[in-house]
Amino acid sequence: MQTRKLGNSDLHITPTGFGAWAIGGAGWEFSWGPQEDSDSIAAIHRALELGVNWIDTAAVYGLGHSEEVVARALKDWRGARPYVFTKCVLRWDASGKISPNHSASSIQEECESSLRRLQSNTIDLYQIHWPSADNGPGLEEAWQTLAALRKEGKVRCIGVSNFNAEQIKRAEAIAPVTSLQPPYSILRRQIEEATLPYCAQRGIGVIVYAPMFSGMLTGGMTRERAASLPPDDFRSRNPEYKEPKLSRNLELVEKLKEIGARHGRAPGEVAIAWTLRNPVITGAIVGSRSAKQAEGVMRGGELRLSPQEIDEIEAFSSTVAKAKAAL
Repeated sequence: MQTRKLGNSDLHITPTGFGAWAIGGAGWEFSWGPQEDSDSIAAIHRALELGVNWIDTAAVYGLGHSEEVVARALKDWRGARPYVFTKCVLRWDASGKISPNHSASSIQEECESSLRRLQSNTIDLYQIHWPSADNGPGLEEAWQTLAALRKEGKVRCIGVSNFNAEQIKRAEAIAPVTSLQPPYSILRRQIEEATLPYCAQRGIGVIVYAPMFSGMLTGGMTRERAASLPPDDFRSRNPEYKEPKLSRNLELVEKLKEIGARHGRAPGEVAIAWTLRNPVITGAIVGSRSAKQAEGVMRGGELRLSPQEIDEIEAFSSTVAKAKAAL
């Protein structure tokens, strides 16, 4: 795969990276349901075999378990070591309750714990997972702490996740921001109005998550599967996975299947390629829970949609959005 320079860093990343959210497994607030570690490791290995050169995880995924699985997968990997990105500020207590903590002492402790779980001396990209909910000074304290960790050599680069343009500006007043990690897909486009233009202006790398809308746009989601999602799968609480919105979303999937068939590609690859059509986007985080799933989506970054196909998707998605708004 070709690579792209990530923001102001010396990291050159492939258009797709392995997303390690779902491999955190079951038993926590934002899980994707049960997951076998052996399948997760096989998925990571297959993604790397296909040329992917970065993995994105977070301390909170599986309450530490995702980072541990990533470390196990890399211990057995004989090829070039990929970049590993992780995140901080979401902590959990003994009962598993998750809450944000933007204090310097908490982040320093989190960093050490992530390094231990990842079995590494350095984190390639360390990111603030979410800004403080009240927009208080916690953002500044957290960003100052990440800048200090970079100077110490604990992390190579620092970035933010789920920040808007104004919040990025506040961080930039303290230290440069290498990258932003926002949600972005055909079904979720809010960042196009202000956040992406700001990142383009400032030369900030953008790695988007949920380009397939958490599995909705893969072609594997059906009404039956959506209805049978286990209670501990966070998607079971999402209105987009329930009627009447579900049927509209599945209509969009059929359009992606039609376009994908022209290229011998799956609809999920089309959804990924659509996000990467925007030159501001450096890379897309692509999750997979098995080697077979990785085979079907990790090459989405190599697909080039024609201007006509992009127009088709734009027109159809606009129709879907209007239909859902009228519900």
